[in-house]
Amino acid sequence: LGKLQESIPEETTKWIDQVLDELGVPPLPEDAAPDAGADEGTGGLGGSGLLGWTNATSKPQVEIALAHDIKLLANALGPPPKDVVDAAHEHGVMVAALVGRADQAQKQVAQGVDIVIAQGTEAGGHTGEIATMVLVPQVVEAVHPTPVLAAGGIGSGRQMAAGMALGASGVWTGSIWLGVAESNTGPEGMNRLFAADSRQAVRSRSLTGKPARMLKTEWTDAWERDDCPGTLPMPLQFMATQKARARIARSERRDLFGMPVGQIVGSMDHVQTSRQVILDMVQEYIETVEKMSGDLNA
Repeated sequence: LGKLQESIPEETTKWIDQVLDELGVPPLPEDAAPDAGADEGTGGLGGSGLLGWTNATSKPQVEIALAHDIKLLANALGPPPKDVVDAAHEHGVMVAALVGRADQAQKQVAQGVDIVIAQGTEAGGHTGEIATMVLVPQVVEAVHPTPVLAAGGIGSGRQMAAGMALGASGVWTGSIWLGVAESNTGPEGMNRLFAADSRQAVRSRSLTGKPARMLKTEWTDAWERDDCPGTLPMPLQFMATQKARARIARSERRDLFGMPVGQIVGSMDHVQTSRQVILDMVQEYIETVEKMSGDLNA
């Protein structure tokens, strides 16, 4: 961790402090921990840890997961190591992998994954550039007969039916669950989500160094400025902005948190239970398929 910290340019650190000063975000008190409150409002991406982005941080997470009675291990940002796939299979656990291109899907299957999740650019969090409508059939054709789940911009029964029509065996949903009663999204975060439209879910490298779709804020805008020294490669970007997230959280400037969310946010306008979301999706899916069937038979 220390060696990684030393790799963060001083120019980047100074520029981050400059931007926060311009935005009126007070500095941290001298006695405050550098990651104090950094997890608040960031979709669980706060704190000083490296999550699962290095071998040293991901392997313990896999071990902990496999020590529990789980059925599926999902991987993103590149193929999982073969030994991880083998370990999961030895525990009777299937492995899924998120991809944004057909060639990525083929690499995942070569590693032995059981399910490929074709995630279009509409999705929240880390995402590629190809839209779900184009990506899903490409991936289905590239990895047949491996099952493919359609992901990215899916939060309704009609969108589920569209994914299935593209050849997917099912769908993978994400952002829609940020607005349910059971989520850990706070009231202010909920209000921001429900007030946003799809255009405000932008791809930014400001959080991790890789393109991730999140709510547009003055903080994400700053990383597009001409005077920006540029984002750092993963995991340095996340580490470089650790103190910034803590400053923003402590100042309660939640309007600056670009929480990860997909373009489906434009369809989210009120709190629902998870049960109701599922029931509505299934019912709308059935109605959509029946309508399509009726159209064919007309």
